[in-house]
Amino acid sequence: MAVDVRAFIELMRPKNMVLAAITVPLGALFGLNATLNSEQITSVAVQILAVLTFMGAGNAMNDIKDAAIDAQAHPNRPIPSQRVSIQSAQKFVAGLWIFSLAAMAYGSFELAQNNATWWPLTVIYICAAAMMLTYDLGPTTKNKGLLGNICISLMVAAVILYGAASVDEISLLVFYVAGVVFFTNLAREIIKDCQDILADEGVRHTLPMKVGLENARMVAYILIMAGLVCLYVPYWRGPFSFGQLILQTPAILVLISLNGPLYKGEDVQVSARIRVAMLLGLLGFILTMYL
Repeated sequence: MAVDVRAFIELMRPKNMVLAAITVPLGALFGLNATLNSEQITSVAVQILAVLTFMGAGNAMNDIKDAAIDAQAHPNRPIPSQRVSIQSAQKFVAGLWIFSLAAMAYGSFELAQNNATWWPLTVIYICAAAMMLTYDLGPTTKNKGLLGNICISLMVAAVILYGAASVDEISLLVFYVAGVVFFTNLAREIIKDCQDILADEGVRHTLPMKVGLENARMVAYILIMAGLVCLYVPYWRGPFSFGQLILQTPAILVLISLNGPLYKGEDVQVSARIRVAMLLGLLGFILTMYL
C-alpha cells in the first residue's frame, strides 16, 4: 500500500509542484506589499491546494497520454513501470479535478462575500483549465511542439496571477514576476524537447525537429535572457531599489552560465539548472520584500 501511495504522488510530479506552492502565496504577497492578514492567509492556503491538485491532475493526465512514449523515454515512471494502472490513474485524475474545482469555487465565493472582485480568480482558472485540457485531449497542443510549450508556460506563469487574484490584488509587479516564470519555463520546455527528440519522433512536431537542436537551444537561451530582463525591471523601474538586485545574484549567475552547457548539448543539466534558477529567482523576490 505504501508503494502505491508513493507511486500516485510521483504521478503528480511533486518536484514541479514545489514551484506552484511558492508562486501562489508569492503572487498574493506582491499584490499586498508583503502583508497578509489571517483571513487572507486562509484564502491563499485554499488556493495553493487548488493549484497543487490542478497541476497534479494535469501531470497525471500527461503521463496517461504519454504511456507509450514514456515506456521508451522514461520507463521508471509510475505507469510504464506498472506501479499504477491506467484505470487507477484516470480515477485519481478525476478526484484531483473535483477537489481543485471545489477549492477555486470556495475562493471565488469568499471574495464575493467580502465585496471583492471575484471573477479574475475564476477566469484565470478557466483559461488555465482550457489550456490544460486542450494540451492533452484535443486539439492536443502538446503534439504541436512550440504551441504546446507556450501553453504549458502560460499555465505555470498564470499561477502568479492566480495567487494575486486570490486576494483581489493584481499589480504590475505581479506581471513582471509572471514574465520571469513564463520565459524561463518556456526555455526549459524547449530544452526538454531537445532531450526527448528521438522518443518524440513520429508523435510530436517539436521546435528542435523543425529548426534543429542547435537552433532550438539558441532560442532557449534568448528566452532565458528575456526572463532576465523581466527579473531586472522591478529593480530598475520599481517598486524595488536597484541595490536590492544583489539578492537575485544566485539566480542571475545560474541563468547566464547556461550558455556553455547549451553549446555542449547538455540538455539534462540545463533543464535542471533552469528549474533551480526559477526557484532562486522567486526566493530572491521574497527576500527583497522582507529585507
